[in-house]
Amino acid sequence: MENSYKDEELDLKELLNMAYKMNEEKYRLVQICCTALKDIYNLNYSFSKGYEFVNYTIKITKDDEIPSISNIFKPAFLYENEMKDLFGIKIKYIAIDYKGHFYDIKGKTPCEINRDEEGEK
Repeated sequence: MENSYKDEELDLKELLNMAYKMNEEKYRLVQICCTALKDIYNLNYSFSKGYEFVNYTIKITKDDEIPSISNIFKPAFLYENEMKDLFGIKIKYIAIDYKGHFYDIKGKTPCEINRDEEGEK
């Protein structure tokens, strides 16, 4: 069996369709990762099936609201709560929503964009 890797950029409006497609094709969710850049967030959704690895990147602003994929891939609620708590990402319809209390951390959204080194906005 051959190894394959695919890295693709998606528009936010394609997120749910992509998740449904990956589920129908029997891929498993590997991880969801958020990276704060200067004025945007990079969201990475990674999936695998056999020796195939697929990574989708979505760029959003701090004002964007994204739909949860936790009703398609149940474990996504963990990553989504993390993105909400640490980065302030607005996510709607998380299957299990900790409402900002997934982590017991000092302050709110310590990784949010537009913060200085001390964590202040």
